[in-house]
Amino acid sequence: PISDLLEDGKSVLLLGPPGAGKTTVLRDASRASSDDYGRRVVVVDTSNEIAGGGKVPHSAIGALARRMMVGRRSEQHQILLEAVQNHTPEVLVIDEIGQDNEAHAAASIARRGVAIIGTAHALTLSDLLRNPELNILLGGVESVTLGDAQAKLRKDKRKVVEQRTHDPVFDVVVELVPG
Repeated sequence: PISDLLEDGKSVLLLGPPGAGKTTVLRDASRASSDDYGRRVVVVDTSNEIAGGGKVPHSAIGALARRMMVGRRSEQHQILLEAVQNHTPEVLVIDEIGQDNEAHAAASIARRGVAIIGTAHALTLSDLLRNPELNILLGGVESVTLGDAQAKLRKDKRKVVEQRTHDPVFDVVVELVPG
């Protein structure tokens, strides 16, 4: 269902609760980006859940995709940046972006022109937006106070509103619902 996004080189965030199938879709997105669309793919694999734990990555991530294993979860953000600096990927695959430093690393990578296909745990897009550690993936959120004239132009007449602080890391967010 996301092949058109992958073909266009979009950055895609797969969102859903545990067990929704995010990692399965992520693995196939890696394979498609590598094999079907001929892109340089690097998989940053924290739990060996995407590419397996053997010396040779599982073929399900794509014949030409590279894998970087992460020794400790606390090092994932450093490995993400190292992957871009040392392996020049066109696509970086990240499973379970879950901490502030990983979200900031993803934002830095996106600003370097690398497409990212990643996953995060949240039930809905709204939940992710309200998560202060991860909302940078959507561009971040800040409250601003409008002047009287601006507030009157709004249907709800509110003076304090939320707005995005930066460009989002991902072009598209796909919510996966377990079924």
